[in-house]
Amino acid sequence: MKRITIADVTLKQLKESRETDVSFKEKIELAKLLDRLQADVIELEGIENQKVDSLRIKSIALAVKNSAVAVPVSLDAESVEIVWAALKEAKRPRLQVPAAMSPVQMEYLSHKKPAAMLEAVCDAVAACRAKTDDVEFIAEDCTRADAGFLADAVQKAIEAGAKTVTLADAAGNLLPEEFAAFLEDIRRRVPAIGTVRLGVSCANTLSMADACAVAAVFGGADEVKAAAYPVNTPSLQSIAKILEVKGEPSGISTGVRTVEIKRVTEQIARICRQTKNGGETYGAPLRAEDGGVTLSAHDGPAAVNAAVKKLGYELDEADLAAVFAEVQKLAARRETIDERELDAIVAAAAMQVPPTYTLKSYVVNSGNVLTAMASVKITKNGEELEGASLGDGPIDAAFHAVEQVSGRRFELDDFQIRAVTEGKEAMGETVIRLLSDGKLYSGRGISTDIIGASIFAYINALNKIVYEEGQA
Repeated sequence: MKRITIADVTLKQLKESRETDVSFKEKIELAKLLDRLQADVIELEGIENQKVDSLRIKSIALAVKNSAVAVPVSLDAESVEIVWAALKEAKRPRLQVPAAMSPVQMEYLSHKKPAAMLEAVCDAVAACRAKTDDVEFIAEDCTRADAGFLADAVQKAIEAGAKTVTLADAAGNLLPEEFAAFLEDIRRRVPAIGTVRLGVSCANTLSMADACAVAAVFGGADEVKAAAYPVNTPSLQSIAKILEVKGEPSGISTGVRTVEIKRVTEQIARICRQTKNGGETYGAPLRAEDGGVTLSAHDGPAAVNAAVKKLGYELDEADLAAVFAEVQKLAARRETIDERELDAIVAAAAMQVPPTYTLKSYVVNSGNVLTAMASVKITKNGEELEGASLGDGPIDAAFHAVEQVSGRRFELDDFQIRAVTEGKEAMGETVIRLLSDGKLYSGRGISTDIIGASIFAYINALNKIVYEEGQA
């Protein structure tokens, strides 16, 4: 029986959707859900900000236990090195080389002529092949490409070492039988495509992405890109269900756990919808239509206090005054202030207390053949304490080590990271919210090392909890 590979693109496509703003913690949770569902490949967005995006990729790669983790590279050697450094600890890493094939995209998006594009594809695929056996060439906008040029690009990518060739129909204007015929033409022009896995990616412009993907499978495709929360892509749930019912008579199957697929995809959709609607998730802005507010320079202390309460904080007069002052400073430079910015202000300006715990040093070890481990040295009122713990990724291990030292464990309500400066030595900022006895405490950390910034933020929040308990 032929087994069809399912590559889930939910995390990659969320970046392209303006309706969603999924947090760092939620991305890791989504990846774990997809891994549990046994999607063969989990595709991630590429790297724009090296510090932040590298940490995101590394954390997800370490959290995924079974699925392959795929990340795209740009058509240059430096990009390959940067992406591989973040991805290499994955149990099953895959490097993707997407390249525009249509004349319009080549000229206006890639700024390359056909000959230069072919050369860049060869060089990028070869550079990726030197890092891993699992290299995928993605022919973007292929249905609007010149047939001869597309055939040359596919042939050269295979010769350079690509093990999967994906034909991506960005236009989405073909009917299922037309898309199947398109694939057949490519196989005729490039016989070598039979030596690699043939993948397909279909846009849902005509609401026929599912049908085109299924037609491609029955026409010989080996891999399908789908999404548990589809945005202009085939539905993972629909594709898996169709192939379960109609594939068996034709000797076709998938490894997706269809028994759990409805429940898991509903969980994934719930996370995405909550973010989209500005509901329970941390990343969405406060909006009047959701019963919240958008802060501006015209809002007074009462409006700021209402917004802070919506985040879950209870501030005394002194802390509210400090937060209000910082809001006014930021609002003087910005038209509006959203929830994420307000949360960072609360973490930095409110509830500042004398430190009970101070971080002295930390060591974190992780890799693709070992579980992440962290060791921290922390002083408590002058006494040096040490803790070590394993975890699901380097940051998780570091948090567990801090909990071991403090003898306390708190619910991590949210965790956000962002770059506060630019360049290779960019400063990273983390904001953490811990829940203790039904009350939220925020911590903020800044460092060129995101892991260090995360530990600083956790200890900052921990100190606030300990101080308030001592004052009770």
